[in-house]
Amino acid sequence: MEAVEIYGANWKGKYAHIREACRGIIVEDGKILLCYELKDDQFMIPGGGLEEGESYEECCARELAEETGDVINVSRYALTINEYYGDWLFISHYFMCERVGKTERNLTQSELNVGLEPLWLPVLDAINAFSKYECYVNASNKMKSGMYLREYKALSSIFKVN
Repeated sequence: MEAVEIYGANWKGKYAHIREACRGIIVEDGKILLCYELKDDQFMIPGGGLEEGESYEECCARELAEETGDVINVSRYALTINEYYGDWLFISHYFMCERVGKTERNLTQSELNVGLEPLWLPVLDAINAFSKYECYVNASNKMKSGMYLREYKALSSIFKVN
């Protein structure tokens, strides 16, 4: 299994905290399913935090159902990305998935506040959007920069794009 390492400028050399998340990649007709935050004008690969007692595959399926309303089958584990920021290690597990049904979305208040919506983009357009991570390095957008870097590295690796 391929693992990609990302080290933030504020990495302290060791971590005291770990957060694991699972993210699902669905591609149909050359388009990838993303989540789009209307308020913040930003895209992300659907997914979220691993809950206690949950397998990676269960987390991926739950998060995609909650955020996109799609019931999925996980077809394969594609990639792990380890991000080191401050004294944190953020681990993202990426899975290739296929849609098998629909359900009601179940958004958190935070997701409702930012206007989170599922959105299909051509795969190369998504990679191009995430490739602009350096545009968001200023203080007010450091989180967006890091997220876009992570998603760019993930899609570039999975789809073998440089």
